[in-house]
Amino acid sequence: MRTLIACAVVAALGAALPPRAAAQTPAPPPVEDHSRHQTPAPPPGDDHAQHQAPTAASAPAPPPAPLPDFIPPVTAADVAAAFPDVMGHSVHDDAVNYFVLFDQFEGQSGAGSRGLGWDTRGWIGNDRTRAWFRAEGDSRDGRVRDAQFHAFYARRLFRWWDAVAGVRQDLRPGPAQTYAAVGVQGLAPYWFQVEATAYLGAAGRTHLRLETEYELLVTNRLVLQPLVELEVYGKADPARHIGAGLSTVDAGLRLRYEFRRELAPYVGITWQRAFFGTADRAAASGERTSSARLVVGLRWWQ
Repeated sequence: MRTLIACAVVAALGAALPPRAAAQTPAPPPVEDHSRHQTPAPPPGDDHAQHQAPTAASAPAPPPAPLPDFIPPVTAADVAAAFPDVMGHSVHDDAVNYFVLFDQFEGQSGAGSRGLGWDTRGWIGNDRTRAWFRAEGDSRDGRVRDAQFHAFYARRLFRWWDAVAGVRQDLRPGPAQTYAAVGVQGLAPYWFQVEATAYLGAAGRTHLRLETEYELLVTNRLVLQPLVELEVYGKADPARHIGAGLSTVDAGLRLRYEFRRELAPYVGITWQRAFFGTADRAAASGERTSSARLVVGLRWWQ
């Protein structure tokens, strides 16, 4: 009886409760449609609401600051003065200039005697063509032993180098002689100053002179100048005690101090050596074939 009553109660409860829904996957939320949404209009009277702030790239440059009152404005005359018409200026200048250098003017002492020595040169002309001169010589115990004068026409070959042609007049030793001359002079690599000149004299006498010097800056004003000069003759000249072949080699080392670029005293030492036929003739006449001398001098240019 109790069992029947319990079954009846359960059946009544099952009929009263709603049926259980089947498990389902929850549907995604509906997509909100923004196509019909609009940005609200700005309030009336706000004219800058639709303007965007300018970026750094699009921002206009600030106006230039005005010139001070004491700076006058640029005029057409000012522009013409700053950019003149140079009339087709070329690389080479046609203005006439000049230069004179007393490279050596010195007292010499050594080998039992004293004397003077000089070596000067200069030119006048423009950048392409110049008239050159050289004058050099020395004396011993008040007697001029050697004196030469050169006159050249120089023509620019290329940068730093000239071709020269002219005459040389030997005044001492012996009777005066004249030579035709041709050569080159200029600045070699590593700043060596070079002169190479060939001479042709009477009776087919030939002569070649090579000279090179270098200026080494010990300081900005203290300059060491080595120099070497070679003399070669194609034919003997007994009147001047000169033999054929390599005649003499002169070397010098001078140290100068430039109080100004144009004026510099110096001290140094020179050495001379005769070779071959010239040395034989010097020995036969009782002269030295080799000698060293102390020199004190002055170098200037203008």
